[in-house]
Amino acid sequence: MSNTEAKHHEEEEAPTGEDEDTGAQVAPIVRLEEIAISNGEENKDAILDLKSKLYQFDKEGNQWKERGVGTVKFLKHKETGKVRLLMRQSKTLKIYANHLILPLMSVQEHSGNEKLCVWHARDFADGELKYEREG
Repeated sequence: MSNTEAKHHEEEEAPTGEDEDTGAQVAPIVRLEEIAISNGEENKDAILDLKSKLYQFDKEGNQWKERGVGTVKFLKHKETGKVRLLMRQSKTLKIYANHLILPLMSVQEHSGNEKLCVWHARDFADGELKYEREG
């Protein structure tokens, strides 16, 4: 193959950077309907909304283990007045904690640090009901 033939051959195979319009029309296989997504916070007012870490006390290891980092909210229901603690992971919105704040619950400072608090709550995250110490 001569030099002129090689150059001509390379020019034919070289992409031009433009897509050719073939005129083909492709119909969607499935039509998706827009649906309203509810996060369950519509009838509630946020009393408190802040970034936080959630720890759970491990009795076997006798230490605190981190359950997650995210946004914790105290939500007051507009009609019933009940207050719920809700904590979600910041990016995925996975729920780490979701329980009512009851009058018999005790929330205390942990080790004299006003930024840390400890309370007891029922944990059903693993499909088995347990009474856990949270912080």
